Amino acid sequence: MKVTEHFALAQKKARFSIEILPPLKGQNIQCIYDNIEPLLEAKPAFIDVTYHREEFVYKEKENGLLEKKIVKKRPGTVGICAAIQEKFKIDAVPHILCGGFTKEDTENFLIDLDFLGIDNVVALRGDAIKNETYFRAESKGHHFANELVSQIHDLNNGIYLDTDLENSHATSFCIGVGAYPEKHMEAPSLDDDIRFLKQKVDSGADYIITQMFFDNQKYFEFVEKCRVAGILVPIIPGLKPITTKRQLTLIPHRFKVDFPETLVLEVNKAKDNQAVAQIGLEWCKQQSEELLKSGVPLVHYYSMGKSELIQHIVKELF
Repeated sequence: MKVTEHFALAQKKARFSIEILPPLKGQNIQCIYDNIEPLLEAKPAFIDVTYHREEFVYKEKENGLLEKKIVKKRPGTVGICAAIQEKFKIDAVPHILCGGFTKEDTENFLIDLDFLGIDNVVALRGDAIKNETYFRAESKGHHFANELVSQIHDLNNGIYLDTDLENSHATSFCIGVGAYPEKHMEAPSLDDDIRFLKQKVDSGADYIITQMFFDNQKYFEFVEKCRVAGILVPIIPGLKPITTKRQLTLIPHRFKVDFPETLVLEVNKAKDNQAVAQIGLEWCKQQSEELLKSGVPLVHYYSMGKSELIQHIVKELF
């Protein structure tokens, strides 16, 4: 089932979705199953699986020189999606990036997904890898997410890179894209960021999932601005319960997200991370309740590989 169909069903009864990370290389898929199984009773609508680019690492050789190696620490996105759909009969949604992909790579990736019966994707530009200051596209790849969306949309119309193909199969991907209620770090202003978002929607995106936020008012204002700008597709709010004091600095640095002062004060007063997790649980639950009361039919939770707190929220609210 397509994500937009889940969203339509959720208009009658609110639902939730989660995002998970592939396990680190060397671990098996059981850790993924252990993360998902406690949530099954609450019936997640779909499960996003992130895609992780290669990284450059330097290893010292016997002669003392450094050898540059390319590694992928979290492989397996497509395999995990196929396994989730087979084992749990829940729609799995892989992320697909501009970064690290040529257009040919993208087409082949999408063909694999289509053969596996995976008909939802989230199209993202992706971040710069660790040794880059700014994002750099592959020489024959996409520079921006709207270009990636256009390629997926073309494939949905049977348009392949090889224009000589005859009777080509048209895929049927439901396309999600990301958005930043508090502005992407590289956008000069929120209005500019919304203009870029509209380009993705105009290129064929069917729905939007937001970056995490901790102040619902910012989400409400963002949605209003989007509607004024002519963005009419569903905008799914993304939430994450804070679990450690260290996240007060890590999350703003990594995701450029602000914390409300009230939340910061509560976390700083906590005696340990167990107390922080309880604060994060209650805060995220209150956010969820307010969003659901406002009429949002579906809430997306970033699990970051850990679902314990999310279990408490969804069992109570869904």
